[in-house]
Amino acid sequence: MILENPYLELFNRQKNNQFKVGNTTYKERLKKLKALRYAVEVTYKDRIREALYKDFKKPQLEVDLTEIYPIVSEIKFVSANLKSWMKRQKVETPMALLGSSSWVTYEPKGVCLIVSPWNFPFNLTFGPLVSAIAAGNTVILKPSEMTLNSSRIMAEIVQEIFTEDEVALVEGAVETSKALLQLPFNHIFFTGSPAVGKIVMKAAAEHLTSVTLELGGKSPTIIDKTANLSHAVRKIAWGKFLNNGQICVSPDYILIDETVKEAFISEFKKQLKVFYTKSTNHSADYSRVVNNRHFDRLVNHIENAKQHNAIIEIGGVSNKTENFIEPTVISNLPEKASLLQEEIFGPILPIKTYGNLEEAVAYINSKEKPLALYIYSKRKSNINYIIKNTRAGTTAINNNVLQYSNHHLPFGGSNNSGIGKSHGFYGFEAFSNRRAVLKQHTKGATEFLFPPYTTMKQKLVDWTIKWF
Repeated sequence: MILENPYLELFNRQKNNQFKVGNTTYKERLKKLKALRYAVEVTYKDRIREALYKDFKKPQLEVDLTEIYPIVSEIKFVSANLKSWMKRQKVETPMALLGSSSWVTYEPKGVCLIVSPWNFPFNLTFGPLVSAIAAGNTVILKPSEMTLNSSRIMAEIVQEIFTEDEVALVEGAVETSKALLQLPFNHIFFTGSPAVGKIVMKAAAEHLTSVTLELGGKSPTIIDKTANLSHAVRKIAWGKFLNNGQICVSPDYILIDETVKEAFISEFKKQLKVFYTKSTNHSADYSRVVNNRHFDRLVNHIENAKQHNAIIEIGGVSNKTENFIEPTVISNLPEKASLLQEEIFGPILPIKTYGNLEEAVAYINSKEKPLALYIYSKRKSNINYIIKNTRAGTTAINNNVLQYSNHHLPFGGSNNSGIGKSHGFYGFEAFSNRRAVLKQHTKGATEFLFPPYTTMKQKLVDWTIKWF
């Protein structure tokens, strides 16, 4: 029952304040974004690094690259464009509506909920918050309970910059999320797994709340025989083992032309030695699995592969006391192996071969639509064939992961991998309602067609249908 909800009072405070916040000017919104940027980039920078190291030994450079930079760059991009986004957009008015003008205005949706995951706690909490603030909403943030050190720092930042009736951060586990999802938010932005995304969407449907769902799925990487293998391996190894593979757009599995498989594995072994000059167990450049539960899940995948007589081409070693799993590459997996059935979200890379490109495309299309699809090829006809005959939320050609960083591109999935888009203008749009407005300036032509209906009026209608 909403009446018994522990967050109802907070929700109502934000609801009562939504029009004051929604009527702020772009300069007032930029002031808030500037304060958030300064907190992340300057005041709390070292503490953010420290928190993420405590949560899963994330290297400092990765913190700067994947947590701090995305927030700062998003704020810069929004700040440069917000004034034009907030302007009303004039649209044409047909001759049949002579005497009027029309436009579209982007108004705030109202009270919004942002539920963020643990893999990039700052980026995936504050990134959507930037869009919500830009659009003029009030917001309740619910970060993951799995990265407590990061959540505590975010709570401090939010409390320092905002009043609770505008932006508030609520900490807690599953019960907290359930309680929040009972409330009649105007929009919910959720980042996480498809399974939980379905729960969020079902709860939102109770109030006809709009949603943006940034989900995941098994993102395939196709490598044809024309690809530059050394370049492909370098980029794939980086994209796969960044943040220990705990990335929604990480290459989930390789689909490679059978004639270049062995060369690919050989190159991969060399590249890992370049990336991690010490063993990965001692490398400061290699983070860890977030907790024991996810460690056990990933180790079970490896054991399942062994039971199916798969080949551990690289890695496979683990250490539970540190939640450490070596960069692992596995081939010869049967289709029923768990690594080919579930999203991996960790440092394990399955390899599957194909005989021709049609076979690879058919395999991808037998699965749910992925959040990302990667293509490594020098042949334009192959690239075009793959894009035209598959469906995916995002795609990168001869690279991976980087499509997330272009603020001019919409980011999001399709069906099982997500609903709606984010980043830049698309994020602003996600937290806005496109309100249609028509203004009558003079006596309109339509008034000549009001009752009583006459033969002459019928002729006017016939004429309008024919010519307008």
